Amino acid sequence: MLTLFTVFSIFGGIFLLSRGFYELSITLFVLIFLIDFFIINRKAYPYRYMIPALILLFILVLYPIAFTIRTAFTNYGTGHIMTRQEVVERLLVDPIYTYVIDDGKLYSYNIYVRYEGTQPTTDFKVIVYVGNNPYIARDYRVLKSEAGELILGEAELIKLSESGLRFERQNGRIEIIRDGKKLYKYFYSPDDLSTYINEDFFKYSILFPTLSKVEFTDSLLNRYSIRQDMEGRFTFSQIKHMYKLGLAETVEKGKSVVKTVIINTSTNKPLIEENGTIYDVSESGEKFAVAGYISGYGFKNFTKIFTDPTISGPFTKIFVWNFTWAALSVLFTFVIGLILALVLNDPDLRGKTIYRSLLIIPWAIPAFISVLIWKNGFFNETYGIINKFIVAQLFGGEPIKWMNDPFWAKVAVLTVNTWLGFPYMMVVTLGALQSIPEDYYEAASIDGASKWQRFWKITFPLLMTTVAPLLVGSFAFNFNNFGNIYLLTGGGPAMPNTTTPAGSTDILISYTYKLAFEGGRGQDFGFASAISIIIFFIVGGLSFINFRLSGSFEEVNR
Repeated sequence: MLTLFTVFSIFGGIFLLSRGFYELSITLFVLIFLIDFFIINRKAYPYRYMIPALILLFILVLYPIAFTIRTAFTNYGTGHIMTRQEVVERLLVDPIYTYVIDDGKLYSYNIYVRYEGTQPTTDFKVIVYVGNNPYIARDYRVLKSEAGELILGEAELIKLSESGLRFERQNGRIEIIRDGKKLYKYFYSPDDLSTYINEDFFKYSILFPTLSKVEFTDSLLNRYSIRQDMEGRFTFSQIKHMYKLGLAETVEKGKSVVKTVIINTSTNKPLIEENGTIYDVSESGEKFAVAGYISGYGFKNFTKIFTDPTISGPFTKIFVWNFTWAALSVLFTFVIGLILALVLNDPDLRGKTIYRSLLIIPWAIPAFISVLIWKNGFFNETYGIINKFIVAQLFGGEPIKWMNDPFWAKVAVLTVNTWLGFPYMMVVTLGALQSIPEDYYEAASIDGASKWQRFWKITFPLLMTTVAPLLVGSFAFNFNNFGNIYLLTGGGPAMPNTTTPAGSTDILISYTYKLAFEGGRGQDFGFASAISIIIFFIVGGLSFINFRLSGSFEEVNR
């Protein structure tokens, strides 16, 4: 079983390596080696029980980290999704990159389909008329496909009399074609009005899924295809591919070299490649982008954060707000939680159980429900309780633009986050307060210390010893608190004068999400990955501080 697993996994790793998934293939090879080592080596017997966790660690943690680091140094994003080889293949074979020859003739064609009962199927034959001579297309062969979807097919046109097929005529027209036991009936022709009732089935079941992606060749190697003309008709026309491979002399590093390039068959000019983008040159000399592919980007994703004013400005504002948001969230939740914990810790307070139960409700209710209630019930600018009853009726003021004014939007997100976070701080500080010995307070009272002095000299220092690491952890959590920001304001309102989808309440993680998945000008996974690495180092630094404060490394150091 181990041998079968190893062989199968090695073939899988080789397959991934051949497809360009280098990080995943290396991860798989290392994982295979460790699993085999743990099972074969008797001294590594205890590590066998770690194999499930090891698999999850490599696949769900290490590989995503490696992939993110690699992506951060590329231009991976909208317009740059495929590899160069895939892009070149598309330019050479995709029917999109073809054109109808200006002096090419238009030919009549008929479509014949096989029926199952009274229902037509997608099994079809094509007859093309060159003058009065009928030609039939052989079954097409697939030249290019992706994920089971046809990209390009090719079929040969031969004379109907030489095809070996039997056919039946009625009123001078071929009505039936027999191919062995299969029978194909006359179904559609753009020149026959009586067949227009079948046009929708022809277009949506035969033409668009298949026939529009098939090119037909004759004995002279001319190429034909069904194309839609300016009037919307689908004509059988002679076509030519827009691009081909050829040799051209180029200058690289000051030297003239001859290399294989893509050439425009209409202008005979080679295409230009710059920074992962392929440009064509029109007859007037104007350069325009044709396609893009994934290429190395160096440190450009990192440097443009500081060098591009349209990016550095919003990024700096988001960066500062991110720290402000996390710090104020921790401050507000801790202060309110501490005050409530001091009240609940009072031995003379009655009904503590009821108060504790009520105050812990915001923590018990799922956060996304609470956020949506605040957004629609309180902060709705027209029907919200705050604007409609408190601001308008009680004070007679103008409605507050909670979601459209940057200041009030920040007030809103801090208010909601404080509401959701104070129960946690209350519970933590209440537990810490109850762990402080009463002897300290008795000794301080005998020495004449006031309540305020006892709080600052005894309660707060001992409380911070326990709570400080939790505050750092809370800061790190709020630093990446994507859910509350995204559900409440979506990061808005939008910042002006920026080329990226930056909002006034965006934090780095929501900004990264927008760049990767919601960019108005397309997705930019490379830039988003670069920001993710910056976030990683920030949160990693905070986690290290947390470990130092909590003494997590002390036992290891011993």
